[in-house]
Amino acid sequence: MNILYTFNDKFVPQAAAGICSICENNKGADSIHFYLFTHQLSDQNKQKLTEFVHSYRREVTFVELLDLSSYFDFEFDTLGWNPVILARLLMDKLLPLEVERIIYLDGDTIVRGSLEELWATDMGQCAVGGCAEPTVDKARKAQLGMSEYPYINSGVLLVDLKIWRENDLGKRIIDFYQAGGGRLFAPDQDAINGALKGEIFLLHPKYNFSNTFLFYPYRTLKKLMDGRDYITETACREAKENPVIVHYLGEERPWRNKNTHKYRGDFLHYLHKTPWRDMPMEDGWELYFLCWRIFNGVMKVTPMLRYKIINSLIPAFMAHRSKQLKKNHEK
Repeated sequence: MNILYTFNDKFVPQAAAGICSICENNKGADSIHFYLFTHQLSDQNKQKLTEFVHSYRREVTFVELLDLSSYFDFEFDTLGWNPVILARLLMDKLLPLEVERIIYLDGDTIVRGSLEELWATDMGQCAVGGCAEPTVDKARKAQLGMSEYPYINSGVLLVDLKIWRENDLGKRIIDFYQAGGGRLFAPDQDAINGALKGEIFLLHPKYNFSNTFLFYPYRTLKKLMDGRDYITETACREAKENPVIVHYLGEERPWRNKNTHKYRGDFLHYLHKTPWRDMPMEDGWELYFLCWRIFNGVMKVTPMLRYKIINSLIPAFMAHRSKQLKKNHEK
């Protein structure tokens, strides 16, 4: 089983917790090889990660990324997202040729069960499998030419690299990104969806569970999917009852003080098994999470209104992220 992460030095504790969760819940797997696309990773963190993975008798390979702009022959603006996210678009070039299948996971995920079933999924002739994101904005889907297609979240991907390489999908995706002026709202995710629409295998939502499934009842999710069964009611219920992979989307992340994420305990459980168990929690979120809890309580009876309000606030969130990213880059 091959697993891919992309992260920078500041996100090592979160990625380590994710790696730990895989090792702990997949002890029966014949082999697990972690491929880590990293940017400016310190020698100390690299050594600690190597020793940690080897303590589970698993393998790890590091691929140190250059400045991401050097991999593209056009200018781009990630609009508040860290440029390291674009590295997954280069997996066919950065991974060894002998790697023909891989599971990609964002660094803000935790695995709560076996990945064997996911790994063995038959995707037919599809090179990419992902979970539908029912709350994606309709206008954004239309802009990507996806009004009639499911939009997937790229935080968890099952990739058949053999098919990917044979069909030069990496070029197709990057060309789509360039055609969008290098300014897509969710750069890598929009590019994958727009370039491969109609060619993506839909995975069970239990492999990419987020708070979305808790905030909105199924009838609302189906309405947001224009009545289509990209996610069935049964699958939605199964994902809520026992998710295999939890994706900590949004601002309510378990490493931030006073968060109340339903699965914050899972993250902390695995973090405490890593060399980064003493990572301090992020401060400054107390007022935000208080307002967040009040907002969710009030909006529980009007989920569609909640959706419209959240959607209207997203540009402000992204503008703030962009400022923070620029500030951190200048330090």
